[in-house]
Amino acid sequence: MAIDVVMPQMGESIAEGTVVRWIKKPGEKVERDEPLLEISTDKVDAEIPSPASGTLSEVLVNEGQTVAVNSVVARIAGEGGAVAAAAPKPAPPAPAPPHPVPLPASGERVQGEGLDERRRTKSSPLVRKIAAENNVDIAQIQGSGVSGRVTKNDILGYIQQPDVAAGPPVGRVPAREPAPTPQQEFKSGESIRLEPLSVMRKKIAQHMILSKQTSAHVTTAFEIDFTNVEKLRQQYKDDYAARGAKLTYMPFIVQAVVAALRDFPIVNASMDENNTIYHRDYNIGIAVALDWGLIVPVVKNADDKNILGLAKAIHDLGERARTKKLSPEDVQGGTFTITNPGVFGGLFGTPIINQPQVAILGVGGVKKRPVVVETDDGDFIAIRSMCILTLTFDHRLIDGAVADQFMAKVKSVLEAGQFTV
Repeated sequence: MAIDVVMPQMGESIAEGTVVRWIKKPGEKVERDEPLLEISTDKVDAEIPSPASGTLSEVLVNEGQTVAVNSVVARIAGEGGAVAAAAPKPAPPAPAPPHPVPLPASGERVQGEGLDERRRTKSSPLVRKIAAENNVDIAQIQGSGVSGRVTKNDILGYIQQPDVAAGPPVGRVPAREPAPTPQQEFKSGESIRLEPLSVMRKKIAQHMILSKQTSAHVTTAFEIDFTNVEKLRQQYKDDYAARGAKLTYMPFIVQAVVAALRDFPIVNASMDENNTIYHRDYNIGIAVALDWGLIVPVVKNADDKNILGLAKAIHDLGERARTKKLSPEDVQGGTFTITNPGVFGGLFGTPIINQPQVAILGVGGVKKRPVVVETDDGDFIAIRSMCILTLTFDHRLIDGAVADQFMAKVKSVLEAGQFTV
C-alpha cells in the first residue's frame, strides 16, 4: 500500500512550501524518519523526514516547484510494494532557485564509501574543482552544509589556513566560524552574472520592506561594561562545556533583557491597528546567520531558565538552524528579538524590527578599551571589556524615554553581574 508524503505546514501562517532538493531518488529505500526531501518556506528551511519505511515509489513535485501545504509531493511503497518505473517528467516550471547547499553529483550511490564520507564528498562541481586545483581532500573538511556537505565558503576558508598552504590537508574548518566571502566566478568575457534569488532571500527581502513600511524605526545606543560578565563567563565556561553547553555572552544578555522586559512590558508587546497586544510569555528570538540567509529561532519561556539552561537552548537552536533541523514551533511565538552583528567584529548595528514585534536588540562586539572608572576615591583609567548595545524600537508605540529606561535596566543588570547561573 502506498503512503502519501505531503507538504507539511511549517507554521500557522504558512500556506505553501518549495521543494528545494530530493535527498532520496525514486527506487531508493528509505527508513521511517530518515531525511527524504528539503523544503523552503517563509519561516524555515528544513529537511522533511519520511513518514514510513519502504521505497520511494513516486516523486510528484520537482525540485524548485512551490505547492500548497498538504499537497501530495511523493509516495512511498511499503516493503514489497511496487515502484514506479521512473520519476515524473520535468515540468516546464521556473528553474530551481540556487541554494548554497551543494547537490549530489548524481543519484547513484558509490560502493565502498561510508555514509559520512559520501555526504562530504558529494559537493558541487565548483567545490570539487577548487579542491582539485589546490590538491585538497574534501573528506578532510568539516562542511557546514546539510549533513556535513562542504560548501564553497568551507573550501575557500580551508585553503586560506596557513597549514594547508604548507602541505597536505591536516586541519578542519569549524562549521560555526564565519568563512570569507568568496569572489564571484565569471566566465571569460562576462562583466555581470545573474543569480536568481532563493526562496528564503525573497522572503527576507519582503519582510524587511514590510517592517520598514509598518514601523517608525528609531534606534538608541548604550555603551555597557561587560567586565563582570566576562569574569563569570571565564569562571563557568569549562564547567558548562563539560555539561554540553558553550558559554557565550548571549545567555547573560538574554537574562538581562528578560529582567528589563518585566519592568517595561510594552517592549515585549506587539500592536495592530487599534490595540496594544501585551504578552505574558518572554519568548526571545535569537537571530542566526546562515550561509544562505538569516533565521530567528525562539527560546521559549526564557524567564524560566538560568544561564546554563539558556546556554543549552541557544546552542541547540543554533545548531539545528544550521543543519536544517528546526521544527515549525522553533520559529514561532517570539515576543522580542536579539541579533548579534558583533560576532563578526561589528562595533554596533541598527537592526530592522522583526514584525509584529515592536523592538529588537543589536549586540556589538565586546572589545577591551581604556575607560574612565568612577569610584568613591576618585576617577581612574582602566582596561575594561566594553560593548555597545542598540535598541531599535517602534516609535508608534514606544517613546524614546521608555526605550532608554529599558536599556538602562539592561545595562545595570549586565554591569552588576548578578545572574542566576
